[in-house]
Amino acid sequence: MWADSRDALADLELSARERVLDVGCGTGELTRVLREESPAEVVGLDADRSLLASAGSPRLRGDALSLPVADDSFDLVVCQALLVNLPDPAAAVAEFARVSTELVAVVEPNNAAVSVTSSAEPEAALAQRAREIYLQGVSTDATLGADAAGAFESAELTDVTTAQYDHERRIDPPYSERAVEAARRKASGAGLAADRETMLAGDATPEDLDDLREAWRAMGRDVISQMQAEEYHRREVVPFFVTVGTVPE
Repeated sequence: MWADSRDALADLELSARERVLDVGCGTGELTRVLREESPAEVVGLDADRSLLASAGSPRLRGDALSLPVADDSFDLVVCQALLVNLPDPAAAVAEFARVSTELVAVVEPNNAAVSVTSSAEPEAALAQRAREIYLQGVSTDATLGADAAGAFESAELTDVTTAQYDHERRIDPPYSERAVEAARRKASGAGLAADRETMLAGDATPEDLDDLREAWRAMGRDVISQMQAEEYHRREVVPFFVTVGTVPE
């Protein structure tokens, strides 16, 4: 995610860190960036043992709301795209502050503000509609992004700053196997089928989803046709917000 620029991480003062905890690290995408940018010992933590296997060492298995480490164990505690999946983001930030002596940082998206442009003309509008329906059904704040500072204030952190980082994802020829598989999933409607339960938890009816899936599959077939002619292009921009706060002495 951080291949093009890491300027939005400046407030983490990574060059001055000694011990860093990456909470909800998953397979270690942010963990690897932290290890590249800092001389610190960077520990990855996640509840999913299978994901941790790819995060590198040192690593810990644990819950973000009950970290298995002592108070004041790190000088920076950070997470990426974790709070948007938690029912109580403020509780997680307070737990981060408990184990940090200096800084807490979160990198969170505003999933409602994702933008898509595509050479397959219906794709942008269909993606927006699918996103709107999905966000109505999720039980957490998937749009937290720029508003994460509120959780920091609840945890009584000070000197809170927020920097925006727009993550761009592009699909252009020659196409990767991942891009080809994504096109196949569009044409089959598999992605929408997997999200159906969540999408029905909002205002959408089964008929709404059936209509959306039919249009989605037709769009997917158009994408595959354009790929075969090496004419398909897609650009998606996801706005992330890096919020950093200081733990009071």
